[in-house]
Amino acid sequence: MTDKLVIALAQMTQSVGDLAANADAMLAWRDKAVGADLIVYPELQLIGYPPEDLVLKPALVERANQELDRLAQATADGGPAMLVGTVVAAHGVLFNVVALLEGGAVTQIRQKRELPNYGTFDEKRLFAPGPLPAPIDFRGVRIGVPICEDIWFPFVTAHLKAEGAEILISPNGSPYEVDKDDRRQTMVAGTRVRETGLPLVYLNRVGGQDELVFDGASFVMNADFGIAQQLPDWEEALVLTQWEKWDGQWVCLPGDCHVPDERPADIYNAMVLGLRDYVNRNRFPGVVLGLSGGIDSALSAAVAVDALGADRVWCVMMPSRFTSQDSLDDAVECARLLGVRYDTIPIEPAVGAFDTMLSDVFSERQRDLTEENIQSRIRGVTLMALSNKFGHMLLTTGNKSEMSVGYATIYGDMAGGYSVLKDAYKTTVFDLSRWRNENVPSLGEGFGPTGPVMPQRVITKPPSAELRDNQRDDDSLPPYEILDPILYGLVEEELSVEQLVARGFERDTVARIERLLYVAEYKRRQSPPGVKLGSRNFGRDRRYPITNAFRTL
Repeated sequence: MTDKLVIALAQMTQSVGDLAANADAMLAWRDKAVGADLIVYPELQLIGYPPEDLVLKPALVERANQELDRLAQATADGGPAMLVGTVVAAHGVLFNVVALLEGGAVTQIRQKRELPNYGTFDEKRLFAPGPLPAPIDFRGVRIGVPICEDIWFPFVTAHLKAEGAEILISPNGSPYEVDKDDRRQTMVAGTRVRETGLPLVYLNRVGGQDELVFDGASFVMNADFGIAQQLPDWEEALVLTQWEKWDGQWVCLPGDCHVPDERPADIYNAMVLGLRDYVNRNRFPGVVLGLSGGIDSALSAAVAVDALGADRVWCVMMPSRFTSQDSLDDAVECARLLGVRYDTIPIEPAVGAFDTMLSDVFSERQRDLTEENIQSRIRGVTLMALSNKFGHMLLTTGNKSEMSVGYATIYGDMAGGYSVLKDAYKTTVFDLSRWRNENVPSLGEGFGPTGPVMPQRVITKPPSAELRDNQRDDDSLPPYEILDPILYGLVEEELSVEQLVARGFERDTVARIERLLYVAEYKRRQSPPGVKLGSRNFGRDRRYPITNAFRTL
């Protein structure tokens, strides 16, 4: 029986589906964990998370078994044992598991019991729930391994405690959400530690995977609720935690405790990491976007530069006769501050061509939203032409407030491959822009400028699409300081009109916004993916029918 243990925590990124590369990376990190008895990796690290329907391919499961054997054989060298997340098939179903590899073999396997099936998660579609797991016996120490969702409920950890577990190690694939750090530590880990009286290791991954961003922020909580180790957020890290048994209780000795980002720095870094990994892993040379002189495109361009570097960001101003001189000047200054390539492509020749093409058919109708949308679609076609010709991914710039109420043009400003603002309300866009003008994000160091990224006027001037003379967003929408709380209530909290009226909002305004929200569902269904920031992003979290007659008023 040992009374000392060294457990290495590998807070890593991943490449979904690239099993050989993931295995190679795990072995490389094991080589660095000199002196460790055991190295632990995040949930499903061998295949990547979330794998979605990729795990339904028998060829992937077969390859996962081959790579797991390769990892196991590596442990014959006498170095650290490995606790590896993977998928296994048995009795005609799939299981999300962790496997203990030591002495050149797979010695023990434990299956995930609680399968999340809400929000971004679809695990009941893919996996079968395992039985209540027994602890893993490792060098005389009984280690409970609740996998991710297993620690969000009391059943698995209570069973592990009853079966003699002495330490809880929880491999996770937990996506970032605003304010989730506190929920993980206080509501989840703290509750399980209080119930079991056992120390708990919470190991999470980092990196972007389509709409999801994993923020890391792994930690070790002792039985007295003290945080013995706090790993950084957003960055890979390898930490060798030192454990000793005092009076029959395992204790993790104190180590480095990083302070996770506060809002809005965490939101900004989530955008940077999500875009960086999406562009790089899909092998785009860079991004192209329309730079209008407004705040949404200015912030999108700043995030892109912080994520990729100025040399991989191409900004294009596409003025019409409605574009103000302020917008022209502000776009030029944004490009200068960011150091990006900047081109101007006027759209008036194309607008004139469309006017001529449609003049006979439109002759008996007044100019209206149709002509405004044509301008937006011309810009979309122009940017997609650049994307096709040069290979850059088109970055869209619309925010969540606009997407909620349908104030975005399908096949126009919605055209593109990815959006960093998709889950950011307009008021959040203002907060992020003010913050970035005064701060440098930790993930942007060495990529973006150390000073302001946009002129102050971009933040202070009234928002406008500039698709007609003297247009302002608040001509047809409530001010954003009113609109966004209404939308938050309708989307994130699923409140009714009457419940929002009880909060002090005008009934007619709320009812109108609810109607706009529902009728714009068909647009959102065709929008590009974007970084998930909150609990109800448009996409994986919120799945409403397009044809929907329900209203709460």
